[in-house]
Amino acid sequence: MHDDISALEQKLLNAIAQVNDLNSLEQLRVEALGKKGEVSLLMRGLGSMSPEERQSFGPLLNGLKSQVASAIDERQTILGREALNERLATEHLDVSLPARHVAQGSLHPIGEVIDEVTAIFGSMGFAVAEGPHIEDDFHNFTALNIPADHPARQEHDTFYFAADDEGQRPVLRTHTSPVQIRTMVAEEPPIRIIAPGRTFRCDSDQTHTPMFHQVEGLVIDGDTHMGQLKWTLEAFAKAFFEVDEVKMRFRASHFPFTEPSMEVDIGCRFEKDRIVIGEGDDWLEILGCGMVHPNVLRACGLDPEQHQGFAFGMGIDRLAMLKYGIPDLRAFFEGDVRWLAHYGFGAFHHPDLAGGLAP
Repeated sequence: MHDDISALEQKLLNAIAQVNDLNSLEQLRVEALGKKGEVSLLMRGLGSMSPEERQSFGPLLNGLKSQVASAIDERQTILGREALNERLATEHLDVSLPARHVAQGSLHPIGEVIDEVTAIFGSMGFAVAEGPHIEDDFHNFTALNIPADHPARQEHDTFYFAADDEGQRPVLRTHTSPVQIRTMVAEEPPIRIIAPGRTFRCDSDQTHTPMFHQVEGLVIDGDTHMGQLKWTLEAFAKAFFEVDEVKMRFRASHFPFTEPSMEVDIGCRFEKDRIVIGEGDDWLEILGCGMVHPNVLRACGLDPEQHQGFAFGMGIDRLAMLKYGIPDLRAFFEGDVRWLAHYGFGAFHHPDLAGGLAP
């Protein structure tokens, strides 16, 4: 029996020493020390021995089990280290390589210009007003003194929805002027607001898109006059384009909701691939404005004999194109991350007059 135990120990130790991978070592452990392993079967036989035999063979079998388990653990450590070294030799990391570029988001130029416009008019005491994108005929047309046969009411120019139960057809607002109407109906003068937001028209080319952005301004008071309108627009133009002086030309025009109505040109210089604002003898139209029409005041429940005011409107997309040299309006809506990386702004940039509008 003593010789059998010694022979088994030697056989198992030699087998352990010859194993070259962890899977084979685990299989050998089960064959030796598992429930049906050779050492385990010998240990189970102690129960059928006499006390004298157990006293003699028990320490031998326990020693055999300890020796085999220690040899397996030692071999497992060696094989694990060899496997790790082999893996490290094939899966290495060159720490001298430059770090991977982490893509950073950026603000869309439209959002940047809206923030800039809001900051400028906010410094003049204007509040920001908002309204729904889907409007009714009264707020989008009738209250603005737009005649029933005006081209803006036609389906080739406006997006209409199906008629409701009352036969009225909601419309995607064609301007942010309905926000002015809602404000005049809901609030008492004095009123001083700007209304930036999306607008919708059936138009699409290099300088027009079906959805675009506008900002409109409204001032209603008891003695508001044209001189205040002119000063407001000049102050805005100098702040937005960040120039010390700017030439502005007010040309007579016609809008149903203002009387008198004007289109405003700004002095500039046309160069080969850019427009320089505040210099030169050229002119560029940037917005429309005028004194609020008395019929608009009446439609909102205000007495034209007691209240008057001015309004103006401009395209935010056009302002962005002029200031930041963006040649094609359609690029604003294509979602090209390369374009946005070039024309976008830092995510934490917040324009203000003291710190500068553009970064």
